[in-house]
Amino acid sequence: MTSPSSTAPSSRHTLAGTLILLGLLLQILGFVDLLPLPHLVGYSFWLATALLWRDTPRRTRWQAGALAAIGLGLLVLARLRFDAAIAWPAVLDGNTYVVAMLVGVSFIGLIGNRSGSKRPLGRPVTGRRGTAGTWLGVHMLGTILNLSTVFMIGDRLARRGPLTTPQLLALNRGLSSAALWSPFFASMGVVMTLAPALEYSRVLAIGLPLALLSGALTTFELSRRFDLAEVAGFSLSPRSLLMPLSMAALVMLFHYRLTPQLGIVSIITFLLPAVALASNLPAGPRWTLYRVRQHTLVRLPAMRGEITLFLSAGLLTLGLSTAIAAATGSEWTLFDHFGAREAIFSFLAIVASAIVGLHPIIGVSVLASMLDLGADRQTLFAFTALASWAVGTSVGPLSGINLSLQGRYGVSGYRMMKHNLVYALVMSGLAVAAILLLDRIG
Repeated sequence: MTSPSSTAPSSRHTLAGTLILLGLLLQILGFVDLLPLPHLVGYSFWLATALLWRDTPRRTRWQAGALAAIGLGLLVLARLRFDAAIAWPAVLDGNTYVVAMLVGVSFIGLIGNRSGSKRPLGRPVTGRRGTAGTWLGVHMLGTILNLSTVFMIGDRLARRGPLTTPQLLALNRGLSSAALWSPFFASMGVVMTLAPALEYSRVLAIGLPLALLSGALTTFELSRRFDLAEVAGFSLSPRSLLMPLSMAALVMLFHYRLTPQLGIVSIITFLLPAVALASNLPAGPRWTLYRVRQHTLVRLPAMRGEITLFLSAGLLTLGLSTAIAAATGSEWTLFDHFGAREAIFSFLAIVASAIVGLHPIIGVSVLASMLDLGADRQTLFAFTALASWAVGTSVGPLSGINLSLQGRYGVSGYRMMKHNLVYALVMSGLAVAAILLLDRIG
């Protein structure tokens, strides 16, 4: 058995790690309606964040503090200025389901490799082929496993050294473009709720080719901007795909057969820790408990950047959506008719709001609240929302993918935004053309 680190975690880190693990366990209990008290998940994560605040990088503290302060200020404004009803005990719940998923995904590190040694990495796939492999691997698996795929593939690439800008951009774009068509993506879940009469076959016929164009554009653009000769990519070999594909198969089994009432994010949240525990149990319960303890005391507190950013962004989203809903009400519609021109304007507005820091879910939700859509217009709205989500999350500094890359790999969300501006411009042009085509054939 590997000996514990010579530097024991402080009591503050021990308590914070335990609270993060508790938040994950409470979230899982909530899936089967066994959560003892409401909002405990959010309270656990926020208390852990407070304990780890002084250890969080200064840039992250400033960013997270600003997001939380603005969100809380908007809630107070909505209450005092517009007399909005605010469920104050629930204000810390925003993004807790995403945080719980991230914590669950972190247990991937406990799967296999019992001795702590690393396999020889072999010769990496580099150049255009490697970059295309990274984009395709993230895109294919991300359509099912969502954000967890970025960590599976990103951590594998990071074994060779810190991730480079081309690698980070391939991870970013491979995942965000899956929002264009994947029926398991968070974007599709939101859109299906807002536009239940959408025709998915038409969305797929437009969205999938547009996603493939995103991959071609990424490979071409990165090969022109960067020297990819020594940039390692993800190999789509059976060996490298074994674990991600196995997890994807398990997720599908639970989604369609065992727990059809749960969404993909919820299944990933409990399934990955369960697989991690099962993979360690053959070595004995003492070894398994030891690895879980080390993970709780070391790895979970090290996630402070990701957790802090997501929780703060959730509070901002709640504040914005509450203030906008209170200010606009529901007595008027933005457009008398929702056609191609209105869809293009809406798409550009949501992408622009993502660039200034708003998650596309805010723009999509606000737009839906200001429209009165007939069944024949819901497919056009759905594709507009999905396209703005795909482009907006790639370029938005506060999107889930960029917050994750910042928290996990230390790259600034604003740096990712800068590198993705040209990509977003080209994809926006393609999305506008797709909107015009969809409206014409619709």
